[in-house]
Amino acid sequence: MRKSVFIISTLFLACWGAFAQDLSPKDSLKKVFSLNDYTLIGVEYGASMSRQQFNPSKTQGNLFVPHTFGIFMLKYGKLFDGSPNFGLKGGVRYTHQGYQFKMNKETGVTPTLEGAEKAIIEMVEVPLMAHFHSDGLHFKVMLDLGIYGGYRLSIDRIGDSVYDEFKNAFMEWDYRLDYGIEGGLGFGIVFDPFEFHVNADIHYSWGSLYRADYLSKDFYRFAYPLDAMVTAGLYFQITKRTGKTKGQIRREAYNQVYHPQTNGNTDSQGR
Repeated sequence: MRKSVFIISTLFLACWGAFAQDLSPKDSLKKVFSLNDYTLIGVEYGASMSRQQFNPSKTQGNLFVPHTFGIFMLKYGKLFDGSPNFGLKGGVRYTHQGYQFKMNKETGVTPTLEGAEKAIIEMVEVPLMAHFHSDGLHFKVMLDLGIYGGYRLSIDRIGDSVYDEFKNAFMEWDYRLDYGIEGGLGFGIVFDPFEFHVNADIHYSWGSLYRADYLSKDFYRFAYPLDAMVTAGLYFQITKRTGKTKGQIRREAYNQVYHPQTNGNTDSQGR
């Protein structure tokens, strides 16, 4: 516990120091920078917490699984050639879904699904999100919103009532493909050309775990995954974060040829 408090306190102080440095009126005169339309590539690692929206409902808890990681690319640009705070984020992520049932206090019975009281599903996902960011010199805040597609790689069913042949096998009525919406918040600490990002994401699946009529043609059953992830990532800027954009350079070249009298009056901020 003391170790966790120390780590959180250290990270908070580092973020506050970077944020305070960005807001310092003394430094703001010295460290004015022009934000480019730049590109980053990085890796993220963290943990996931899963549960299902069951219909009919079942008594369940949150399934915590570590070892979520992915490779992502961030491309910053201007939205409709206007706002400088827009970007796109895409990549590939390895993560988990699943469920973990709890005993119903009223009945004293723990629900099961195919005999399992708990199941862990390995997933590979491809998210594509709109990325909004607000940057300071060494600190940024981020918002992501988009969609994802995924594939369920394997399943591990846990429980005394699970048949051996079903412990690590999908049923014929199980769905392997997954898709849904995803969004999250994050912050970053920036020391060019590296950036350290911390993100908290939630994604809701539109793909049930199994076919709705697999048990009865009259009564449909659903299980829609709802997952949360917290990750830390290290990114590398593969193009320059500050300076003149390609658009600025082209405009300056155009003005030098066709409007030399306006040269030097181009937008130096790239906004």
